[in-house]
Amino acid sequence: MNRIWNSIVGKLWATILLLVSFVLFIVTALLLEFFDNFHTRQAEETLAREAKTVGSIIIDHENESAMKLVVNDILNNGTHAMVVGDNGQVAYSFHDGMSNAQSIEEKILSDKLFSKRNDENASKQMILPSLSEKEVSERYIVSSTPLPNEGKGYVVLYQSFEAIHDTTKWTTHIVLLSAFIAFILTTFFAFFLSTRITRPLRQMKEAAFELSKGNFDARIPVKQNDEIGQLSTAFNQMGRQLKYNVELIKQDKEQLSSILTSMTDAVITFNRDNTILLSNPQAEKVLQKWSFINQDSKELLPPEIIHMLEHAVMFAEEVDAELELGKRFFVVKISPLYSKNSIRGAVAVLRDMTEQHQLDKLRSDFIANVSHELRTPISMLQGYSEAILDGVPETVEENHEMVKIIHDESQRMGRLVTDLLDLARMESGHMRLYKSEMAVVPFLERMRNKFMQVAKDAKVDLEVEPNGADTLHLQADEDRIEQVFTNLIDNAIRHTPDGGRVKLSVEKYPKSVAISVIDTGSGIPEEDLPFVFERFYKADKARTRGKSGTGLGLAIAKNIAESHGGSISAKRGDIEGTIFTCVLPLQ
Repeated sequence: MNRIWNSIVGKLWATILLLVSFVLFIVTALLLEFFDNFHTRQAEETLAREAKTVGSIIIDHENESAMKLVVNDILNNGTHAMVVGDNGQVAYSFHDGMSNAQSIEEKILSDKLFSKRNDENASKQMILPSLSEKEVSERYIVSSTPLPNEGKGYVVLYQSFEAIHDTTKWTTHIVLLSAFIAFILTTFFAFFLSTRITRPLRQMKEAAFELSKGNFDARIPVKQNDEIGQLSTAFNQMGRQLKYNVELIKQDKEQLSSILTSMTDAVITFNRDNTILLSNPQAEKVLQKWSFINQDSKELLPPEIIHMLEHAVMFAEEVDAELELGKRFFVVKISPLYSKNSIRGAVAVLRDMTEQHQLDKLRSDFIANVSHELRTPISMLQGYSEAILDGVPETVEENHEMVKIIHDESQRMGRLVTDLLDLARMESGHMRLYKSEMAVVPFLERMRNKFMQVAKDAKVDLEVEPNGADTLHLQADEDRIEQVFTNLIDNAIRHTPDGGRVKLSVEKYPKSVAISVIDTGSGIPEEDLPFVFERFYKADKARTRGKSGTGLGLAIAKNIAESHGGSISAKRGDIEGTIFTCVLPLQ
């Protein structure tokens, strides 16, 4: 029941019913009043006509019995009459033997209007005793008419309002029946009309719920051309526009998400209370690293960034600075975010400048190392040449020895310059490779023969371990690969103490071959391993055993291996020494 009253059908039905009921009530009241007055006037007119008729009968009939019979026949049911003479006494009375008729007539004659003859018709409503009940009064219509033809006396007719009320009741019944029929028809048409209205509204409600669930394909059938049909058309257009707008927003969101995800910079969006609203994967990594390093801190963000964020939000201006967070360097730029005229938060962009710092440091170290490496031979060339010019050597042997030193230092400086040029050419991609089929094990045997005498002088055993790869071939520039292993074997022999061993080992894989140079020396410290392929890097200059190098051999070896599509790495041995492994693709 509550569902009906809470629906548009119930409300519309109740509204129409109340309106019709109110109109019917007013109309019924007016009609009843109208009919009551109409019946009263009609009763007065009827009594006046009957009074004239009764008077004519009394004058025309000399026989009293016949006259009474005719008068009683003429009088309507419920109408009573009496004939009053000039002396004010009742001459004839027609009242159907009522017991209280005499008291009624006395009451009538006691009224001034009917107590004496009146030459004109008179009519009046009076309260008289009831005809059917004792000690009860009723309302009557009393009408008098003088006897015609100058007759002596007048005729008085009176009638109870019960007869009039019977007619009024019948009229009331008809009106109430009409009201009931109108109520039924109103209810039917109200429900019919409301159904025509509420059915599309219910469909709109269901479609709206579907839209709220994300189903933007929900449509309402348009079967009318009125306002409801126009509303349905507008609703369908709204659904299509919503779908289009949501798809645009989704595309923009996916595009923004893709951009943020692919960015190398860390991006973080903050609310006014410094809570994180959005962050890309790079930002999450930075925050995780900072949280891991500063586990004791309760803040999710470094205090420097919080201070910059508060400044940007408070003063509505961009803030940028370079910060060191967890041994990494970042350039941080924070800009306020606006919502109309108010600041709703800020966005921070963190660019990792650690690699740039390292490159700057390597560049400065490179310049310093080159300057250092060149300063020594140049100083020796200048010193010994000045000594010769000043005639310092006294014998031919001393002069020859100084000239030999100048020659050796010039060659060393030439090798350094050549290595620098080669390294620069490799890093710029201008190095050309002349690849051909190369047998791996014969190549290593030739390298062993090349360094056999050097190994004997250093009292180091040099051997090859083919591991079943005797027939293994690969496509490579043999001269460049020889340059790689010349450097690796030379370093291994120089860093291996007397009685040690250097082994050349081969391991075959499905798509590559790994050639390792394993020595039994003291090994490179673990913290130096990531930097051994940097230019001029020397883990321990004391291990060179007096044999100077340029410090560029491993950097050149790395570039040659990578230009072949391979890689080179270094690690400590299981027990002692160092293992350098060069991995080259078979194809």
